[in-house]
Amino acid sequence: MDGDDTVTVEVCEEADVGDGELREVMVAGYPVLLLRNKLEFSALGSKCPHYGAPLSKGVLRRQRLRCPWHGACFNIKTGDIEEYPSLDCLPCFKVTVEDGKVFVTAKKKDLESSVRVKHTSKRCLLNWNTMLLLGGGVAALVCAETLRQEGFTGRIIMATKENHVPFDKSKLSKEMDLKPEDIYLRKPEFLAAQDIELWTEKEAVSVDFQKQKVYFMDGSFQKYNQLLIATGSHSSPIKVPGADLQNVCVLQTPEDSNKILELATGKNLVIIGASFVGMEIAAFLSDKAGAISVVEKKEFPFQSALGPQVGGVAMKMLQNEGVKFYMKTELCELKGEDGKVTEAVLASGERLPADVVVVGIGAVPNSAFLKDTSVARDNSGAILVDLCMKTNIPNVFAAGDVASFPVALLNGDQSSIHHQQVAEAHGHIAALNMLKKGEELHTVPFFWTTMFGKSIRYAGCGKGYTDTVVKGSLEQQKFLIFYIRDGFVTAAASLNCDPMVSLIAEVLYSGRKISKEEAE
Repeated sequence: MDGDDTVTVEVCEEADVGDGELREVMVAGYPVLLLRNKLEFSALGSKCPHYGAPLSKGVLRRQRLRCPWHGACFNIKTGDIEEYPSLDCLPCFKVTVEDGKVFVTAKKKDLESSVRVKHTSKRCLLNWNTMLLLGGGVAALVCAETLRQEGFTGRIIMATKENHVPFDKSKLSKEMDLKPEDIYLRKPEFLAAQDIELWTEKEAVSVDFQKQKVYFMDGSFQKYNQLLIATGSHSSPIKVPGADLQNVCVLQTPEDSNKILELATGKNLVIIGASFVGMEIAAFLSDKAGAISVVEKKEFPFQSALGPQVGGVAMKMLQNEGVKFYMKTELCELKGEDGKVTEAVLASGERLPADVVVVGIGAVPNSAFLKDTSVARDNSGAILVDLCMKTNIPNVFAAGDVASFPVALLNGDQSSIHHQQVAEAHGHIAALNMLKKGEELHTVPFFWTTMFGKSIRYAGCGKGYTDTVVKGSLEQQKFLIFYIRDGFVTAAASLNCDPMVSLIAEVLYSGRKISKEEAE
C-alpha cells in the first residue's frame, strides 16, 4: 500500500485473461473492470455512469468500450466518454504486470465512485465572449459542459422556459412517482461550480440575427457572440371537440408525470397514441389505474419506428397486464361534465369512460419564435443544420429535437431524431464548432423503451426499411431483429439479447455495411 489513499492489489495471473476479454476483478473490496486489448491491459470503473450497467457485459472494439444497456462509449486508455447518453467518464487505474501477475493500483476515492467528471476550465472575467444556449435539455447541457471542458473561459448562459435544471426526460414515463430532483441530470451547485448560468422560466420570443440579440417573454434581451438553439419539442396537440377539458394531459415535465399518476390511480385512463411514451405510461400505471385503454390509428404500437413485429410483442406484454387496445381507429370527441373529461368517443363509435386522458401523438419542434426570421427550417418547423450543427445564419447553431440534420444511415438525408443520446451528441459537436474546431457529427442513434422491467433496445435508423430479419423468438420475448433497406442493415432492435444491439451499433459506427445475407 502506498499511503492511506492508494492501494495496489494483485488481481489475477496474466495468462488468465485472453485478448479482447472483459473481466470484473476486486480491488480493496470494490469491483474494477480489467480488460486486455492486443495484449495490453487497462483497468476502469466497472459500472456505466449513466444507469450503472455492468461494463464487463459490454462490447470492446479497438480502443472503445460500449455499454450493453444504452450504448454509451468510453476510451479504454483514458476512460473518457466518447458516445452518450452518459454525461461522465470512467475512472482509469494503473495496471502493472510482474512475473506473470497482474496488479491494479488505485486511489480509494476513485474506487468508491466509479464516475469521473472531466476537468474543466474556469470562467475568466476578462473574456467578454458570450455563448447563449436556448433550451434547458440535454443538448444545451452537454454543449455548456463541453465548452468548459474544451477551455472556453467566457460567459455561458443557458436560458430555458422550464423551471428546473436539466432533467432525465426519459424517466418521466418510466418512473412516474419520482420527485423532480430525483431525475436532475446535474444539481444547481454543479452548474454554478462550472460558471454555467442557468436562467429558468426565461422563454425566448424572438431573435435579431443582425444585432445578435435574443428577446425574452419578460421583456429583457441578451446579446451573444455564438447562439445555440436547443429549445426541443412539445407534444402535438389533439384537435377534437373537448380537447380543452380538464384532466386532458400531455407529458412534458416532472409535474405532468406526477399529476397523471395522481389522476389515474384507481380511475379510467385513456391514452391517445401508442407511442413510446404512451406505452411506457400504460406499463407503469397498469397496476395502479382502474382501467387503461389505448387508442391508435395504426395496427400496432410504435409501428412506424419498430414495425409490426416488435410492436406486436409490446402489445401482448401490455394486454397480459389488462391494458385494452382500440387500434385502427381514432379519437373524434371528448365529452365532459362540469368542465372535466368523462368520456372518449372513437371514430368507430365506441365510447370509453375517461377520468383522465393522456395525449401522445407525436412532437412539434419549439421553433415558432423564429417564424419571421431567415433561419432555414423544414416543413415541420425543424431547423436545418449541417454535420457541424451550423444553421444557415453565421454564429448560430441548433441541436436536439428542434434540429433536422444529415443522417449517415439515411445516405445523408435530413431528418429529426428525437432521442436523448442524439441530442447530447448534437450538443457536443455544436460546442466544438462554436469554438471553431471543425468537427463533424459521427454517431449511431441509440434508444431504449422499458416496460415491466424489460427493455427493448434499438440502434441505427430504420426509416424507410423494406424488410426484416428476425433471430430468436418474438413469442418468447427473446429476439434480435434487423431492419433492411436496399439490401443492407440500417438498424437493429432486441429484447433479452444484450449486448447484441451495442455490438451492431459499433459495427455501424465503424462504417462497415452488414448485408441482409450476413444478418440471416
